[in-house]
Parts: sequence; structure tokens; C-alpha cells
Amino acid sequence: MKELLTAVREGRKQAVPELVAGLDRAGRKAALAELKSMRKEARGWDWQQRAAVQNTLLVAGAGCHTGAAACAAWIGGRDLRDWSSTPYPLVLKVLADRDPAWLGDLAHRLAARPSMASTDADYRFVAELVRIAQCPMPVTDTIVEAWLSYVGSSRWHGNERNPLIEILRADPHLTAMVPRLFEGSEPPSALYWYDDPDSGDHWPAALATLAAEGVLDRAVLVDGAVKRLLRGGKPGSLRFYLAVVRELGLTEEEENARVPDWSGMAGDGIPIVAGHAQEVLSRLDARGELTTRVLAEVSGSVLFRTEKKLVRTQLILIGKALRRDASTADELLPVVAEAFGHEDMDVQERALKLTARHLRAAGEAVREDLAVAAAQLGPMHRAAAHEVFGDLLDEGPAEEPYEETLPPVPAARLLGPAPGTVAELVEEVAALVNSGSREVGSFERALDGLIRHARTDRAALTEALREAMAGQWWLDDLREEQVDRWFTRNPGGLDLVAASLLGRISFRSVHDGRNRWTAAGTCPHAALDGVMYARLWEAAAFAATGQVPFLLATPTWHTGSLDADELVERLRAYRRLGVRPGPADFAQALLRVRRTDSLRAAADAALLGTAEGDRLASWLRADTPVAPVLRHGSDSHRPTPGTWWQRSATGTRRVLLATKERLDIQQEFPRAFHWLGRPHYPDQSPCYHWAAARSEHWLAALPEDGEALAAWLIPTLMHGADDGPDGGAWVLPGLAEAGGPAADAIHLALAYGLGARHPEDRLSAVDTLLVLAAQGRLDPGLLGRELAILVDHDLVKPNRLADSARTAAATGAYRTVLTVLTAALPSLLAYEKAPHGLGDILAVAAACAERCGPVAPEPIAGLAATAGRRGSSQLVRQAARLLAASGPGYGGEPVDGDSQKVLIGARSTRNPSVTMRS
Repeated sequence: MKELLTAVREGRKQAVPELVAGLDRAGRKAALAELKSMRKEARGWDWQQRAAVQNTLLVAGAGCHTGAAACAAWIGGRDLRDWSSTPYPLVLKVLADRDPAWLGDLAHRLAARPSMASTDADYRFVAELVRIAQCPMPVTDTIVEAWLSYVGSSRWHGNERNPLIEILRADPHLTAMVPRLFEGSEPPSALYWYDDPDSGDHWPAALATLAAEGVLDRAVLVDGAVKRLLRGGKPGSLRFYLAVVRELGLTEEEENARVPDWSGMAGDGIPIVAGHAQEVLSRLDARGELTTRVLAEVSGSVLFRTEKKLVRTQLILIGKALRRDASTADELLPVVAEAFGHEDMDVQERALKLTARHLRAAGEAVREDLAVAAAQLGPMHRAAAHEVFGDLLDEGPAEEPYEETLPPVPAARLLGPAPGTVAELVEEVAALVNSGSREVGSFERALDGLIRHARTDRAALTEALREAMAGQWWLDDLREEQVDRWFTRNPGGLDLVAASLLGRISFRSVHDGRNRWTAAGTCPHAALDGVMYARLWEAAAFAATGQVPFLLATPTWHTGSLDADELVERLRAYRRLGVRPGPADFAQALLRVRRTDSLRAAADAALLGTAEGDRLASWLRADTPVAPVLRHGSDSHRPTPGTWWQRSATGTRRVLLATKERLDIQQEFPRAFHWLGRPHYPDQSPCYHWAAARSEHWLAALPEDGEALAAWLIPTLMHGADDGPDGGAWVLPGLAEAGGPAADAIHLALAYGLGARHPEDRLSAVDTLLVLAAQGRLDPGLLGRELAILVDHDLVKPNRLADSARTAAATGAYRTVLTVLTAALPSLLAYEKAPHGLGDILAVAAACAERCGPVAPEPIAGLAATAGRRGSSQLVRQAARLLAASGPGYGGEPVDGDSQKVLIGARSTRNPSVTMRS
């Protein structure tokens, strides 16, 4: 046993199997106890020392375990695994004396562990255990991933690549693994490596070929792929399953047997899946396999979809069924009427045409119901609807005056006091540290609680913290310099203060940390982080010494704001106790204090007779923004001539904001805050934080200066509207709740968010738009002009803006949306060649105008000219629609030309001999 332990410490893994074989059961048990101690000890070593012995520990421990469950836990331990070269051959040697049934049990237990690395080495190891044990191959998500890695690595033999189908054909576990590909929430990532159908490594094509050869069960593939498409998911995930279905080329019998599946996909599937399902349903209908009832049911779902192509295709399918059998009109036309309320004008028109063409075949009761449904049609189609339904069309009761629907104004929430007992405090601190959460309210309460109880009940606090923090790495038997080094690089959060309170950080490290974070010459994200880190280091010092009774900067409200009267009371308590505030704590308190309506608090602060009271009084009376924002000046000479690349080449493809200098912040605040007071010019180059990084503490650092925060964070939003990742618009709802005015910076940030690349970011921007409108802080004209500028600079795409506007309008904020778009449209309509997607914006504006009426005192410049153009494009038709919805006094007289063509060749139901024409 001594030789074995020496070999392990020296990292001589090749010697381990022979040394383990020389131990009896008792010897292995004794050795295992020593190996466990060594493993625990190694966790405190640096990575080089640990790497030298972890493989040897893995082999020795596997050989000394006598139970399969414990052995699997040892082999699967993350701290013993070397991701580059796990020594599985040596593990097999050290387990050579085990019973086959024991090895089979081990294989299945390993396959069930999520900690397995899912590499080809893992698969080879488990497969070899299965071969020796002669047991079934365990099939888990982990093993399937490992099997796919194994297949991928097997493609190469020297410099030659083996075809995927040959590898699969020779695999002994193929039939067990393939069905599992269709059971997970997402297909394994390895299936995306080669998705070119003409490639020899195309998985769907290989599976279809093997099914044709009889190697795989075709029914399993068909059922698995179809059910997975029906279950839904992300477009990227479903692409593989759809490719399998297409490669298999389902027979008529296979398609006929799955009518409910195709119906479900057409109604609820993602667009590409729904489109394929529609193709199948069309074939079923042509073969007479689709009943009228099923067609009506699936059409009712599809016609509610927003994708115009799917809706048009479904109307065509219904039209074919009606032409083939007129007796189906009573069942199908009521479904067509569902499209009368569709948001797209063209869909309404197609539905009305189809209804007019087949209305004669419908019964009287159905015609009356259709006439009632026609009331949903927009004003552009009212005249045509009268031609179709005549006296049956009921104009209905007079419309009530329009009322705008906006969300309730978010109410500021008071933060509760710090936990009153040590037990409550420690429970909250442990939860925040273990979860890594920095939610502002909980974080600030817990931080203040640590300072309070460190002064009044230190012994009980340290005892409870030591027990609650058990398992934290910095409480292990590490050298003090290792803990210092780690927290110097990454101060973290409350764990820094707790570690200082428990004496795990040196006094020198805390002293140096208070002066380290200057954040000079960095991005705003690092500067705001620097403010937080300066506070944490200062709090770590206070926790160790009990110098202050509580923190000054603890917010009053959930946004991070601090009431001026409350700060005055805290300073008065400090004066009474003879305590000097911490510089970082007091600086943060000044940045958080509410400056509006605070003259009385300023007078009370001046009466304190302390330096801090005088600074607070001066700060409140000045009521000056931390960083005044400068206008970008990009709103002249629009629209910009030339193509996108000509504009971007001249440097105009950027609209950002600069902030002015604030000398008193640089002269009177700690160094960590100086960045905030320096002048900053916009930089469009992304920093390392821009990839959707977020921290609520950035907002809580300047809760009364939303404009400055918006100006500094706009580059992230700009990239989110272009080619950046999702998540950049998380800051917008917080800016809507921030104090101070909502001026140029917040409106420009909102404009970028409304044109964001990712739908989730656009939803955040829509929420912000509605909240600002509800607060009365939205300037629709300013926002509309900013949107036009961003479109001109090719920073926001009109179709994305239309999507955001449509979403906001759907909540009932039609007048708000129309006012914003009305301000943007004159510039957008001034182009010689309209931007792609402008028709979508006009469609949203027209829908809003039909609901709430015009909002501008004068006609929109360029609208009548656009509506009067030749042709019947979406742009012209929607411009005419908006003009008509604006009313006669607004220039909305009927427009001659193709834009008024609604029905062609449809027959009137009141007099079948009369043919309606445009």
C-alpha cells in the first residue's frame, strides 16, 4: 500500500495496476481511505500540482473500490478527469479481475452520470465494458453525445476521410443509438457539423439510405422525426428532423396515416415546419384523403397565424376545395371569414375575394354570419364588402370614442431594512453567495446587515457565517496569499466581505484593494464595476474593524435611489457617534440621492455642521446631472444619398452620444469614481462587455441619472441592432424607471432597442416605450425623428421597427405608436427609392389610424405622393390605406389608380348577373 501511495504522489500511473493487483480486499480498503484524503488535499493545490497526480488518483481509486456505484462516482469525479487524456486503458487493466456482471453494472452507472465528458474516449470505455460484460449498451443522453463524438473521430483514418454511412453501417450499436436522436429536447450538436445534403457526411441522407437497406427500421425513423417536429422547438433544432423527413421521402400510406400530425404542425409549428405540413396537406387533399371537417379545423388554426405566406397558401387550398365541391361552402366559408380580422390588408382582400366567389353556394344563415364577420374588415375594404353583402352588411352600433390603453406606471418599491437577526442575515448572505445573485435589493440589504452585525454582534456573526459558508473554496486549507490573489483578480460580491470578516483575507490586501480600482481609460461597464468593487473593498475593511455602524449608500427604493431626508438622518447619526463615513460609501450615496424637490433636505444637511453635510447640501442645491449629455448632431441633411456601403465608408454609419466633463467628481470623489466625471466621446468599437453583459448594479450606481447611463450603454444597443448577440436591451426597462429627465439619450437608446436584431430585445424596448408613455415622459416626436435617423444610417431595419410597432399597438397603444411613426414617416417617405420594409411600417400606421384617427395636425409630407404612385405594391397600397384612414380633412380623399383595386371579377350575391370590377 505504501508503494501504491508513493506512486500516486509521484504521478507514476503506469505502475498502479500491478500495485493494486498485489493488494487484498482489506489492503484496498485501507488504501482507498488514504486516496480519499489525498484527493481532498489535492483540491487545495495549484493546477500544476493537481494535474500531475489526478490521472494516477483516478486509476488507483477505481481499482480500490469494491462497489460499482462508488467506483462510478470516483471515475466520474470532475476533479479527477483530464479532458485531454483520461487514462481509460489503465482503468480497464486495474478492473480486469472484476466479475462481468459487476462491469456491466459499472457501465450503466457511468452512462447515467451527467459528469461524463461525452467524448469519444468515454464512449470507447463504456463500450468496452459492455463488450466484456456481454450486456446491453446503456443509451443515455451522455452516451449518445459520446457515441456521436466517436463516430466523428472515426471518420478520419490517417489523412483519408471515411464516409459517414460506412462508419454507421459497421457500428454494432447503431440500432440502439439512432432512436435516441429523436427523444432529446434538442438534437446533439454533432449532427450539425455536416448538413450539406450533397456531402458524404450528411446525417439525414445516411439514415435514409440505411433505412432503405434495411439496416435501420424505417418506421422508427419516420415516427421519431414526425413526432419531434410535432413537439416543436427552436428552428435550428428542428432543421435536422425536417431534413430526415424529407430525405426519407414518405410514401402516400405514411402521409395518410399521420393526418392529425400534419394538421398540428400547420397550425402550431414554426414557419418552415408549418410550410412542409401544408405541402403534405395539399397532397392529401388532391388525393381525396383530407375531409372537409379536417380542412376546416386546420384552416381555422392557420388563418390565425401572422405569417402571410402560410395564410395565403391556406386560402388557396380552401379555394381548391370549394371549386371542387361547392357543397362545402357552408363549412369552409365561415373559416375563411376568420381572415377578415387578419392584421394584413392583402390577406383580408384575398379572404373577401374568396368569399365573394363562392357566397352563392352558402345558405342564408351562413351568409348572414359572414356579413357580421365582415365588420372586421378595414376601411379600405368596406365598399367592396357592401358590394358583396349588400343589405346584409350591418354597420353596427356607433363606435365609442377611442381610449388609449397603457400599462400602469410602475410603482417604486421600498426596500426593507437589513435582516434584524444574525440567523436571518446569514441565511440571506449564504443564498446570495451560493447563487451568485446580485439582485440590488437583496444584495444591498445583506451588505448593510453584515456591517451592522459586525459592529454589534461579531462573535455570533462569525460563528454562524463559518458554518453557513462551509464548502466555499476560500474556507479550505488554502494559503492566505492564494485567497488574496484570487480576490484581487475577482472581488466577486458578498463573499469578499464574508471572507474578510472571517479573517481569510490579509489586512494588506484589503488596504490595497480600497485604492486599486481606478477604472481609468476603460469602458463604462468596467468603470461602473469599479465603483462596486471600491465599495466592496471598503465594506471588507469595515467588516474587519467594525468602524462604522451602518452604510450610508443603502438604497431606499428598489431602483437604487436614496431619499435625501433619509441620507440626512444617517449623517446625523454618524455625527452623534463621532464616525467618519467611508469615502466610497459616501460617494455612492451622493450618486444615489434624489435631487428633485430636495431644498428642505439641503437646508437640513447644511445645519449638520460637518463636511459631509455641506457636500450633500451643495450637491442637492446644484441638481446637476452627473454627466451632461451632448446631442449627436446627425439629424441634418437627411435622407443621406448613396448606397449603404457609401454611407458607411464615410463614417456616417454610427449615431452615438458624448458626455461632458464634471470637475467636482474628479476632484472630490475617490479615484474609482473619476471616470464618471471625465468627458467621454462615443466609441463604436465594442468592449469585452458588449456580448449581452449585464449587471443591475450598473443601473443602481446612477439611479438618478438615466440619461448618462443611456449615453454610455448605447454602443451595446447599437451592436444589438446590427450583428451583436441578444440580451443587450435588458437595460431599457431600468432606464424607464431611472430618475432625471428622459431626453435625447434615453430616446436614442429606445430607438436602437425597437430596431434590435433579436425579438427578445425588441420586446424589452416595447415594454420601455409603453412605460415611458404611461409615465408621460415619452416624446413621440423625438423618438420618431431618432428612428428615421437610424434607418437613414442603416443602423435599424424598417421591418424590425415595424415588428416592434405592431407589438406595441397590439397592447392598445395605437395613438402612441401612430404619433411616433407619424414623426418618422416624412423622412422615410422622402427617399427616391423607398427602404425595404417601409410598406410594413405604413401598414402598422394605417392600422393604428383606423383605430384612433389621425394624430398630426397636418398631412404627412410625402404620403399623398406615395399613395398616388403607379402600381399596386405594398408600399403604395398601405400609403393609400393610411391616407384613407386619415379622413377627408387630412388629405384622405379616395385615391385613384391601382391602389384602390380590391376585387376583380367577383360576382355580386344580390344580383348574380352583375359582375363587380375595380
